[in-house]
Amino acid sequence: MSAAIAVALALLLAVIAGLHAYWGRGGLWPAASEQELIATVIGNGRIRRMPPPGLCLLVALAIALTAIWPLLLVHVSGTAAMHPLIRVGGFGIMAVFLLRGVAGYLPAWRRLHPREPFASSDRRYYSPLCLLIAAGYAVLLLQGP
Repeated sequence: MSAAIAVALALLLAVIAGLHAYWGRGGLWPAASEQELIATVIGNGRIRRMPPPGLCLLVALAIALTAIWPLLLVHVSGTAAMHPLIRVGGFGIMAVFLLRGVAGYLPAWRRLHPREPFASSDRRYYSPLCLLIAAGYAVLLLQGP
């Protein structure tokens, strides 16, 4: 079961990383314009331009690393000294997704990201997805290698 969860998390996070890389290269999907993309994936009314390509690509790289981590958690190889570092990294990643998932339901987050369709999509999809990813990491961390 751990291996299936790890593969599912890795694939899901790889898709999310790919989307961020696509946006970093100027892609607009699922929108038709930059303004529509901002309203769909950022939702902050003060933002007029997508983040710079370098920042999008850096986020894509960070998410890609989180995609590899579940596989590391279930297939720890190499020296025993690496195992605690992999687990600590896994707890850190889990905490980030947990915090992002919870943040989506807080009034302060709502005030920062009120634009539609982001606000509705965040409550329905983005925040629950972050919580699901955090839960997947929790299962892997609690089950151990």
